[in-house]
Amino acid sequence: MTTSTAHRLAHLQQAIATVVHGKDEAIQLALVALLARGHLLIEDVPGVGKTTLAQALARSFNCSFHRVQFTSDLLPSDVIGTSVFDQATQQFEFKPGPIFANIVLADEINRTTPKTQSALLEAMNEAQVTVDNHTYPLPQPFLVLATQNPIEHHGTYPLPESQLDRFLLRIRMGYPSRESERTILRQQAHPSPLEALEPVMDADEVLALQEQVRQVHVEDSLVDYALEIVERTRQREQLSLGVSPRGSVMLYRAAQALAFLEGRTFCLPDDFKRLVLPVFAHRIVVNTRYVSTQKKSEQAEAILREILDSTPVPL
Repeated sequence: MTTSTAHRLAHLQQAIATVVHGKDEAIQLALVALLARGHLLIEDVPGVGKTTLAQALARSFNCSFHRVQFTSDLLPSDVIGTSVFDQATQQFEFKPGPIFANIVLADEINRTTPKTQSALLEAMNEAQVTVDNHTYPLPQPFLVLATQNPIEHHGTYPLPESQLDRFLLRIRMGYPSRESERTILRQQAHPSPLEALEPVMDADEVLALQEQVRQVHVEDSLVDYALEIVERTRQREQLSLGVSPRGSVMLYRAAQALAFLEGRTFCLPDDFKRLVLPVFAHRIVVNTRYVSTQKKSEQAEAILREILDSTPVPL
């Protein structure tokens, strides 16, 4: 990585941090998702900055951005687009929906029905959509930033496993520290810092960075370490669903992106260890026989921590 690239990535993180205070970990993982050519799911209670983080990330790039507010009456055609009959040409013409953007904010994705949620599957996996037997490629780079409230909240539809598996990472914002919240309150007397955020990179630069991330070296011992963790999730009696091969690929790509973001051309064991929870926790399913009073997501994370602690780390 050149000095100028490292400087621009640092500038990018600092720019987003002026809007999202005290959440350096969430900001870095959001950038990992972008550099690794993945998608990001931000889950937490209302009002802690999920949408703000997504908007700040989108405003940091000089590329197309669309926001979709997911509601119970949203239709798949409202997301991907529809064919409209043109009287002048006597033919159907495809009108692209908001999914046709470099960065798409799917706000409160679990407030819409499974039918509409499934409209995103092809787009997130293959960067294309198919309407009336015609396939339309999506702009590149393409990133879906989805927010969701915990499923315990009224009026939510749990995302199916097939949908969750399309997300590279799932992160939580958490409540801000007292000092960060003080800064947020003091900013209310001034114009929103989000409005003042200037683009740091354009789409072509992001694509170039994504290509550089592919070149980050991963030792064979680290590949075996990752596969050992994956295998243990599949053998664990407490889990009815282990990590899929797509999950293995996602961890590999995320580790490369994290190493690149930290200015390295090679991965370390800590890159994989740090990413196991945000990459794997939403991909595993706790067996109903072992469900405790904990939330399922918390129980899944606890099981992953046990697997991590018991898996030998390569030297």
